[in-house]
Amino acid sequence: ITNACHADLFIIFARTAPSDQQSRAITAFLVERKDGIRTTPLKGKLGLRASDTGTVFIEDVWVPDENRLGEIGEGFKIALYTLDNGRISLAAAAVGTSQTCVDLTTAYVQEREQFGKPIGSFQLIQDMLADMVVETEASRLLTYKAISAKYSGERFTKPASMAKYYATETANRNAERAIQCHGGYGFFEEYEVARLYRDARVYTIYEGTSQVQKLVISAQQTGLKAFI
Repeated sequence: ITNACHADLFIIFARTAPSDQQSRAITAFLVERKDGIRTTPLKGKLGLRASDTGTVFIEDVWVPDENRLGEIGEGFKIALYTLDNGRISLAAAAVGTSQTCVDLTTAYVQEREQFGKPIGSFQLIQDMLADMVVETEASRLLTYKAISAKYSGERFTKPASMAKYYATETANRNAERAIQCHGGYGFFEEYEVARLYRDARVYTIYEGTSQVQKLVISAQQTGLKAFI
C-alpha cells in the first residue's frame, strides 16, 4: 500500500455479505489508524524508491457506521470508479516517462559519435527513435481522449483502460529503447534512463495489470464479461 507507514486514514474494502452475492458483497470504509492497525514497510523495490510502500495489518478493529463510504454493498462499485480515475492518472504519468525517454534519447544520439558522426544518423537508431516518438504521441492522445470523456460526463471506463494499457506498455518499451540507444552507458545509474527503466516497470502492474485492461476493454466492447 502506497504511503502505508505514514497514513492516518485508510480506505478499507471489506466483505459484508456472503460471497455468493458477488459484487454486492463488498463495502468500503474509512478507517483511522489506531490500536489493531499495524503497518510494516516493504524494502528493496526495483523502482519508485522515493515512494513509501508498506503492508497494512488489521486485527479486531471496530469501525462505526458513520465511517462507511457509500451504501452497504457498494464497495465494488466505488472501487471500480476509483480505478477508472486512477488509470487516467497513471496513463498521464506513463506519457511523461515516455516523453522523457524521447527527450533524453534525442539529445544523446545527437551528441554521441561513432565512426566520425552522430549515432542519430544511423538507420537503426532512427528506427527506434521514430517508434518512440509515434507511440508516445499515440499514448498522449489516448490519455487526452480519456480525460475528455470523463469531464464530458460520459462513462469513461473503456477509454481509461485503453489509455492505461497503451501508455504504460509504451513507457516500458520506450525505457528499453532508450537504454538500447544509450548502449553500455544506459546500464549505469549515471544516466537517467536507468532509473526510468526501473520506475516504468510497475506501470503495467498497479491500478490493474495490462492483462486486466484487455479484459475490461473487451467487456466494454462486447458486453460480455470475463469476470464479475
